[in-house]
Amino acid sequence: MTQRVALVLGSGGARGYAHIGVIEELERRGYQIDCVAGCSMGAVVGGMYAAGKLAEYREWVSGLDYLDVIRLLDIGFGNMGAIRGERVFGRIREIVGEQRIEALPIAFTAVATDLSNQQEVWFQQGCLHQAMRASAAIPSLFSPVRQGDRVLVDGGLLNPLPIVPVVSSHCDLIIAVNLNGTRNNGYTLPVIERPAPIRQQWDQWMETLSVRNWRLRREAMDEKDMIEELDFVDEPEREVLVDGPEDGGPVPAQGSAAASAEDKVPTMQVAAGPASLLELINLSFEAMQASLTQYKIAGYPPDVVIDVPKRLCRFFEFHRAPELIELGRMVASDTLDRYESGKP
Repeated sequence: MTQRVALVLGSGGARGYAHIGVIEELERRGYQIDCVAGCSMGAVVGGMYAAGKLAEYREWVSGLDYLDVIRLLDIGFGNMGAIRGERVFGRIREIVGEQRIEALPIAFTAVATDLSNQQEVWFQQGCLHQAMRASAAIPSLFSPVRQGDRVLVDGGLLNPLPIVPVVSSHCDLIIAVNLNGTRNNGYTLPVIERPAPIRQQWDQWMETLSVRNWRLRREAMDEKDMIEELDFVDEPEREVLVDGPEDGGPVPAQGSAAASAEDKVPTMQVAAGPASLLELINLSFEAMQASLTQYKIAGYPPDVVIDVPKRLCRFFEFHRAPELIELGRMVASDTLDRYESGKP
């Protein structure tokens, strides 16, 4: 017997492409998705699916390389967002067309945040692409959407995993896709072969960025900072002992013959820090969303939670759609295998 699914698609920037792989795996296994609620990228992918346009959207995003993504960024100085979003959402509008939510063949809810009234807004009727645009208006990145006296931004600000809108759907299962998973569980981002020109463009662009960033950072460093930078440049993560070695023993003196080279170097956990103010804001946003997600899951536990590891992809890597779609499929397959076999 076919099981009817209420699907919840969470927010998480570029990791939202994983939702496509999840949907494809659910359909492959014969699940029937009768209801979708989404936030931010979850609202975009969910809206495309509900409108019957997911295949066309998948084809578009899978063909975007790094430079294509850069060309889609219409800088929006003075518009309360680094990007106006007209190019990106203009293309989304072309794909989805002028559809109304209440006329969709699948029940759909897009969740946004009303900053003026500090409350969630559920779009369950009205213009589909406007609802998607409001739900995905990431603060600091995309300009907010104004509707009357309301200023609408990303729904992830209050509800990054909108489970409540589907609770009353009377489906057999509620499946939630969390893009802020804290455990990798052995996953790595799949390697997808791309045409040679795209790989060359990407390598050249990254080399240019690396050189430029290094020069900018070098200009701001004194000699001591430069030495520390060189020491850690090949070791993005190292564990630091502040009080001494793990066994609690004394720290060898610098001049001691017993002190090894590793003993002389402070071992400190150094996480890759934000490279810009925009990245700092979005890392803070992601930390908040990860915490809120756990509260939402605890308050209304879904039947199945598909956790996509957030450490495998940065928030802005929108040029990696094929890899992230495949990652979503793999995580969904493993999670559903455990659920169907009765394993926790």
